Amino acid sequence: MKNAGSHFLLSELPQWDLFPAVLRGRIRLKGSSATNPVAVGDKVCYEYDEAPSAEHPAVITSVKERSNYVIRRSTNLSRQSHIIAANVDQACIIVTLYFPEIKLPFLDRLLVTCEVYNVPAVIVLNKVDMYREQAPNYMKEFHDIYEGAGYRIIETSALTGEGVEELREACKGKVNLFSGESGVGKSSLIKAVDPALDPKTGAISEVHLQGKHTTSLYEMYPVATGGYIIDTPGLRGFGLVDLKKEEIALYFPEMLKASEGCRFTPCTHTHEPGCAVKQAVEDGIISAERYNSYLGMLEEDEKFR
Repeated sequence: MKNAGSHFLLSELPQWDLFPAVLRGRIRLKGSSATNPVAVGDKVCYEYDEAPSAEHPAVITSVKERSNYVIRRSTNLSRQSHIIAANVDQACIIVTLYFPEIKLPFLDRLLVTCEVYNVPAVIVLNKVDMYREQAPNYMKEFHDIYEGAGYRIIETSALTGEGVEELREACKGKVNLFSGESGVGKSSLIKAVDPALDPKTGAISEVHLQGKHTTSLYEMYPVATGGYIIDTPGLRGFGLVDLKKEEIALYFPEMLKASEGCRFTPCTHTHEPGCAVKQAVEDGIISAERYNSYLGMLEEDEKFR
């Protein structure tokens, strides 16, 4: 339920009764390069000699097989990766068009990762009260891009309460990962979904219009209407993990669909004649922004290799 480095909080669901735990030795997960062998959302085996307490924590002895997970690599081309959360039913990716300004390549990397590891994703467009009247065309363009790619978008404002009921209903009965860049209002939205919860919130830095990190731990909360929310630290970068260059296009749903018409198989959708994906971009069926994100991932993959 909570990961604070080398210390954890566990609970035997469906009861919510937290108790402390530590790792026994160094647990290695088969085939994993992640720096954290245990993540929030993991199902673990544990044992203890006495009733768990701060002085006598339970000992995690193994991690059960995961149904899915969300993993990221640091963007400094490090080979190290970090599992954000495991066994989630839905990822709610919180974004804002402004304050802070959205970075579409960051969003696309998160969406691709969700596709790779079979995590259904919903895009939550927060702070709409701040720019609906000032940027209606940009909002429409954003909807066109991502709804056109097949993603659901929920418009919200933690300040006014707009869209909160729709988000609350979408999260009901599920294990939901809330993730996004720093400053997008993630913690405020969690509190709006369930006012009994009190994750830390922080202000936007006026110097860089970037959010300040206020959540430093990974933690799961029970939601009053049913289900759970996993709160994560605000992210400033998101690198892909374990994804081959020729596989990247498979995880852009709109590109996968269009690629059925490509003359050559496999097709990188960069230079080949008769490429249906490039034609779809020229025709406006696939957004240029998403295609450029794809090209950026190919370039990143080359650098990493």
